[in-house]
Amino acid sequence: MPAGATGGLPQDAQGILELAARSMFQLFSNISQGMFLVDRTGRIVWVNEGYQRFLPALGFSSVDQFVGHLVEDVIPNTQMRRVLETGEPYLIDLLTNRAGTFVVSRIPLRDEADAVIGAIGIVLFDHPETTLAPLISKFALMQRDLDDARRELATQRLRLGSAAGTGTRLAKYTFASFIGTSPAAVEVKRQARRAAQSASPVLLLGETGTGKELLAHAIHAASPRSAGPLVSVNIAAVPDTLLEAEFFGVAPGAYTGAERKGRDGKFKLADGGTLFLDEIGDMPLALQAKLLRALQEGEIEPLGSNRVVPFDARVIAATSRDLAASVREGRFREDLYYRLSVLPIRVPPLRERRADIPALIEALGDDAALRNGTALPEFDPDAVALLGAQTWRGNIRELRNVLEQTALRSDARRIDAAALAAVLRDAGIESIAPAPVRPQAPAAAEQPAALLRPLAEQLAEVEQQALSAALAATGGNKLAAARLLGIARATLYSRLDPSKSQTTA
Repeated sequence: MPAGATGGLPQDAQGILELAARSMFQLFSNISQGMFLVDRTGRIVWVNEGYQRFLPALGFSSVDQFVGHLVEDVIPNTQMRRVLETGEPYLIDLLTNRAGTFVVSRIPLRDEADAVIGAIGIVLFDHPETTLAPLISKFALMQRDLDDARRELATQRLRLGSAAGTGTRLAKYTFASFIGTSPAAVEVKRQARRAAQSASPVLLLGETGTGKELLAHAIHAASPRSAGPLVSVNIAAVPDTLLEAEFFGVAPGAYTGAERKGRDGKFKLADGGTLFLDEIGDMPLALQAKLLRALQEGEIEPLGSNRVVPFDARVIAATSRDLAASVREGRFREDLYYRLSVLPIRVPPLRERRADIPALIEALGDDAALRNGTALPEFDPDAVALLGAQTWRGNIRELRNVLEQTALRSDARRIDAAALAAVLRDAGIESIAPAPVRPQAPAAAEQPAALLRPLAEQLAEVEQQALSAALAATGGNKLAAARLLGIARATLYSRLDPSKSQTTA
């Protein structure tokens, strides 16, 4: 507080003022969506429980990992450093990073000599599209225009780089883009992070739509090769007759119609970086032998050329096929299979990580809002439960499709299970009703005694059972649990056991 702000207040008035300051701090911590403190050097020194739910999206699994870092190193696009340097507050601001879009407030903290000793960051709204719809719509349009401009600039750079023989590409995703805190999601990210530090080939195995390409980008972005290019080839999308030229390049004048200057293949373009081979299981047998030789020798021979060209690219392959079965059936070379599967990673289907569905709904909704300028409707708890019960053969890609179909088909702000079931039916998805949760009834002899208790006591027990079930279903995500139960997050905190709702420093 600035020097002299209390004037000549008597001692009891000074005490009341200090008590008010502490009460206001506690109030903001309880009613805000999240809050943290930084010291005068910009290092994070304290995080409340509300803010902790954003840590996985920022790449941290615990508060201990987060606290102690410089704020600009762990919170992308923050303006906290400017608050410390100027001493000026940001009372209302929009912040967008990989954790989402937020309405935030940043306030400097001063000592009695009026010197800035730190700052407080407050997340006022974590879903501003529902409360600040006009402003967010305009912001989303501006963000989309900016994204379009960035993509166009990247395209121009690609063209210039191709003309200069550099073939520059960038990763679009990081591990924070792989949404989920279920045990299956946490394990696959752990394996992928370890693989990122190795130079060995990685084989991503999983059904279509599970996020294999996203993980390939994330592995490259977290690897020592992140400054190099990331070059992708979808083998299933390239005709067999063109695959060899696509991989290894073409020598000048190799065949009628070939470019006079020749053309570099994907291996050469990925030199110094990562080559991502998507749908490797669809590669023709004839080309598999040449790919194996290239991986073993570290060199390629362009089509129509008699000289070999060395390359240095780390290979990440992915497939939705059962490669082991393909090997047994003679459709995939066994030696190539073992060469590629040095670090195999199985990407789990969505039905094995149902606890992540509420968080995925939120993330996919934010993404749709940024791309289309309109927010997805809110889903009632029964609709979320219905989404969680489906088999999702198309996995996250199918879930995204259903969410966007729902938004386009309905003018309502909230979607219940009946409206969602109609969308699933029209999309050709055989809707599976969620299994009802039936608490076990006491034995007949016990019922009279069990019911002859204060009604408030019985209701409190049922409420605690519902809270525990919702937290278990959402992997401990309190925001998702509150939505599942159809209550506000603050209400959830107030109903929880006090030992579970204390703020963690």
